[in-house]
Amino acid sequence: MKRLKELLVLILALNVSLASAQTIQKMTIEEMFELADANSRSIRTFRLAEEEAGQAVKVAKNAQLPSIDVSLSASYLGDAWLADRDFGNGENAAMPHFGNNFAIEASQVIYAGGAITSRIAIARLQQQLAELDKEKNRQDIRFLLVGNYLEMYKLQNQAEVYRKNIEQTRKLVEDINAKQSQGLALKNDITRYELQLKSLELALTQIENSILILNNQLTTVLGLSEETVIDVDTTLLRRLPKPSEEAHWQETAVLSSPVLQQMKLNIKQSQYNERIAKAERLPSVALFAGDKLDGPITIEVPPINKNLNYWYVGVGVKFDIASTFKSGKKVRLARLSTRRAQESDLLLQENVRTEVKAAYIRFHEAFTICDTQEKSLELATQNYSVVNNRYLNDLALITDMLDASNSKLNAELQLVNAQINILFNFYKLRKTAGSL
Repeated sequence: MKRLKELLVLILALNVSLASAQTIQKMTIEEMFELADANSRSIRTFRLAEEEAGQAVKVAKNAQLPSIDVSLSASYLGDAWLADRDFGNGENAAMPHFGNNFAIEASQVIYAGGAITSRIAIARLQQQLAELDKEKNRQDIRFLLVGNYLEMYKLQNQAEVYRKNIEQTRKLVEDINAKQSQGLALKNDITRYELQLKSLELALTQIENSILILNNQLTTVLGLSEETVIDVDTTLLRRLPKPSEEAHWQETAVLSSPVLQQMKLNIKQSQYNERIAKAERLPSVALFAGDKLDGPITIEVPPINKNLNYWYVGVGVKFDIASTFKSGKKVRLARLSTRRAQESDLLLQENVRTEVKAAYIRFHEAFTICDTQEKSLELATQNYSVVNNRYLNDLALITDMLDASNSKLNAELQLVNAQINILFNFYKLRKTAGSL
């Protein structure tokens, strides 16, 4: 007996320590979104990709800057050897032994057929694509979070209903036990309700475990500690969204959908690739200037042991003759890529319109379901009132009272779930339209 008491005290102390270690944090959906923007590793990764694309634009702009080359060398020159053209009568010729060279040359491309500006434009487009990737990922994370958040709200309501059912079933078992002792109930009745009680307790355990899993998923994405318990904002059902016209959501999708905007940018990128392919057929023109200092002067015989300095400026034209028969295939390939991007854009527009319409229909359907559940709750409440009056007047059995109570609890649960479904379908519609 003493050991049993010690074990109970130990279990109680353990539960108290676990409870004190947990941190309950009440959180609204908007607060959850803000935390995700700040702490989500996934969003942080896409933010770095956006910064990387921004740096790539600066690198592409380097092609517009002049190039400057500087060289400096010092060398040892051996004696020269002179001979006739038939390599006869060879003799050594003295040479200045110290050689030096300094050269500086600057060049600036002033025309490249539009290739440089097109590559810079593509880099900017890729930066915009990275921004849209980040926005798309941000909306994906938000939709995942709000789905888990609302599902956890549903499960918490369901757990509360099961707790009430368990409490009522225990009272019923106690009542039947009392009646059996008086010879008014059978052992089989007790067994049946005890079995029902165990089934309810098992279902409650499964629901509570599901809540723990969802809570862990939320805290991981939000960057919170594992001990944090997220307390769902139960007032959100008082601020349910109102139905709106489908045209509003279709217009929002056209203006805001990241995937549609990305496809428009892909078309532009393909068009710039066409310009780059065409630019290969054109010459490139560059200005250049330089200065060179050489010594000794070895082009004279005998060599002159002096430094020679000279400068120059000029214009250079470069043309790849092979491009006249090679670039045509590249141009055709680029045109096909542009056409494919345009067709993909039209297909994507159709898909987005279809998805927005489906999400819009489900959103309105959620209101119909909610109205139906409100009527069901009204009927269940009326039935409970009738059965309760009959039970108080000894005109109904406790099992009838239990069934009526369970029906009322279930109707309340279904109404709350229907209201939560309105919110879920609203956020799904926003996600589909690209405005989450």
